[in-house]
Amino acid sequence: MAKIINWIKANKKEFLVLGFILFLGAFFRLYRIADYMTFLGDEGRDVIVVRRFLVELRPMLIGPGTSIGNMYLGPLYYYLVAPALFLAAFSPVGPAVLVALIGIATIFLVWFIGRKWFGPTGGLASAALYALAPAVIIYARSSWNPNIMPFFSLLAIFLIWKIFKVNRISGKVGWWLIILGVTFAFVLQSHYLGLLLLPTAGLFWLMKLVRLKERKQYLFYSLLSVLVFLFLMSPLVIFDARHGWRNFAAVKIFFTVRQETVSIRPWKAIPKAWPVWQKAVTNLVTAGNQTLGLVTSLVLAGYLVWSLVKKKNVFLLTWLGFAVLGLSLYKQEIYDHYYGFFFTAPFLLLGGLVTQILKIKSKIPNVLLLLILGSLVWINLTNSPLFKEPNYQLRRAKEVAQKINGEAKGKQFNLAVIAERNYQDGYKYFLLLAKAAVVEIDAQKPETITDQLFVVCEMPPEKCDPTHSPKAEVANFGWSKIESAWEVSGARLYKLAHTK
Repeated sequence: MAKIINWIKANKKEFLVLGFILFLGAFFRLYRIADYMTFLGDEGRDVIVVRRFLVELRPMLIGPGTSIGNMYLGPLYYYLVAPALFLAAFSPVGPAVLVALIGIATIFLVWFIGRKWFGPTGGLASAALYALAPAVIIYARSSWNPNIMPFFSLLAIFLIWKIFKVNRISGKVGWWLIILGVTFAFVLQSHYLGLLLLPTAGLFWLMKLVRLKERKQYLFYSLLSVLVFLFLMSPLVIFDARHGWRNFAAVKIFFTVRQETVSIRPWKAIPKAWPVWQKAVTNLVTAGNQTLGLVTSLVLAGYLVWSLVKKKNVFLLTWLGFAVLGLSLYKQEIYDHYYGFFFTAPFLLLGGLVTQILKIKSKIPNVLLLLILGSLVWINLTNSPLFKEPNYQLRRAKEVAQKINGEAKGKQFNLAVIAERNYQDGYKYFLLLAKAAVVEIDAQKPETITDQLFVVCEMPPEKCDPTHSPKAEVANFGWSKIESAWEVSGARLYKLAHTK
């Protein structure tokens, strides 16, 4: 504690600027979080699972399913957010606040690591831009498993760097390796793209092993790290063993058979590397602005080439190189949350560029730097999610559930949702909280079909045709007619009954 106080006294200006950056980051992530947070089917599914664990003490062996490949993640994310859901009296806002706090901690970590790598100015520049980036803010204020990856991936990278830099292996390094095992388990259970951190980790681990005299001690601590990692992954293995190793089979098929998804030929990545890099920089750093994104991509790429020639920033260059190469082998659409394992890297790279340019005595590079940084701050601020209307998804789910519960009159009912990108679990969660008699239809079990079906339609009214919807829940309910209809929180709600 005394060490921290002494540092603050010696670096008052930096401490004040950092405090302001963290305040801004916290404001953008926590302000009206209940109104802005995403709460759709995936988020509803997660809190249903976690609530079941808290209420029924039913252990969780698997986490969320992936959007492609029929694979499941591990349950670490569920265990992480469980205390937050409990402390929030089972409100989904609790886990969202926890994710936001982790997002704020990531800003601090960006500054801390940026300072270690590039000095105070580089650390502050990296943290400030990361705190203001709209894409980062959006993913940092909703409870979803990929949203914690930026923190844990950056912590993993920092630990790998720390271990690589030390000259002697000690108990402290042993703890770093064990924490790395824990951290990588969180990364991999956030999203399987975390596997793209392995080449960087493996390369620097091997380089460290080659130049060490204390190899036995290093290998011992590394083995402990692997054992800790395997222990945290074991629930998923236990589940897989109980269910015929279907998750393992799905992962194997994804990487070896499904050539329409992932290419196994590395040279195929070369022509796609630049588009992947430009898109990542544009979406993360320049708030989707294509012109500024192109300029920033070129400037950062130039800085990477300079770093390669000068043999500087080797660690950051390796991290980004494997990330872009890996994503270039992916054949499907790349969404912003896929960048989670290197979310922070472009911002740290910018911090390094700022530090390097400030060393040049000529005014022209400094003026250009000021223009670019000013443009980045302006474009990110003007595109801030807070300037957009809240989605009120949580409020809608709660109010629609209350209406359904009231209209069901204590009787059993089925539930369906007609929407482009949503399903019923968001509404179902609040129905379960209210102890409503919602029954999920199983086509193989006629007794699960009740006398009433409530259909929530999030489409425009002209596209809502609940009695003829191809949705499985509607089709399995059978021939039906509309008994009542209401509009609740911007959604159309229908009560259907069987035709006689």
